[in-house]
Amino acid sequence: MARPTSFGRDTGLQLRMTLTLFLLGLVYAVLVGVVFASGYSFLIVLVGGMFLIQIFASDKLALHAMGAREVSPQEAPQLHAMVERLCVQANLPKPRVAVANTPMPNAFAIGRSPKKATVCATTGIMELLSPSELEGVMAHELTHVQNRDVMVMTIASFFATIAAYIVQFGFFFGGGGMGSSDDDSPSMAVVILVSVVVYVVSFLLLQALSRYREFAADRGAAVITGRPSALSAALMKISGSMERIPQRDLRASEELAAFYIFPPHAKQSLMNLFSTHPPLEKRIAALSRLEAQLQGAA
Repeated sequence: MARPTSFGRDTGLQLRMTLTLFLLGLVYAVLVGVVFASGYSFLIVLVGGMFLIQIFASDKLALHAMGAREVSPQEAPQLHAMVERLCVQANLPKPRVAVANTPMPNAFAIGRSPKKATVCATTGIMELLSPSELEGVMAHELTHVQNRDVMVMTIASFFATIAAYIVQFGFFFGGGGMGSSDDDSPSMAVVILVSVVVYVVSFLLLQALSRYREFAADRGAAVITGRPSALSAALMKISGSMERIPQRDLRASEELAAFYIFPPHAKQSLMNLFSTHPPLEKRIAALSRLEAQLQGAA
């Protein structure tokens, strides 16, 4: 394995994102074809409108969902200075900086491009971590911005959400009786079945891509800061503190779980197989290997 001595887009992640979007495009094209053939074409218009909202307003929606707001350098001078310094090291345009007033220790990046990006830290994580640990976390989020994986994750999650909505719509109307009267047209039951398949495929692709993107962002943070151990310490602290956060607060944050540096519901269980993040132990082990490589390259 090559020594991680330079920062840039993760090639493995780029290939996985391209493949994920290609496969999602295929299954979604099938879904659109079935919906058109069944006479429910008005759903496509509705989906198109929702897609545009998701692309151009997802950042505002995410910040609103977290109760976060953009802060100025005067309001959060240390956080702004840290982000600006990391952007210089990573050769990135400085994103907007936001803070969410919640005790849950976490951070995330949103935005459809580096120029439209926002990085957000919670008050909980800023109180919990040392400056070097918080720097590792923010470098992790900036790597997501550099890799442009936030937009891919937004699109992938949109496919799964729309398929779920169509399934709910179909069951609400009883699986038939509404729409085209053409006996040769697929029934709503067929639309529901195809939607279920699209949802399952989207969900599995989303989980696999999400876990890899977290490894890639950890690696990027290690290269930017040169201190993988600081990010490891941050992840350990976040994990330990997450158990003390009230369950109602964690449930309220699950909608954005895939975008956090650490999932709000992470616990050892069979469901970890379907988690949006790799197990903490694997992330720590990977960072330890990066630490050894960086020391060897020094």
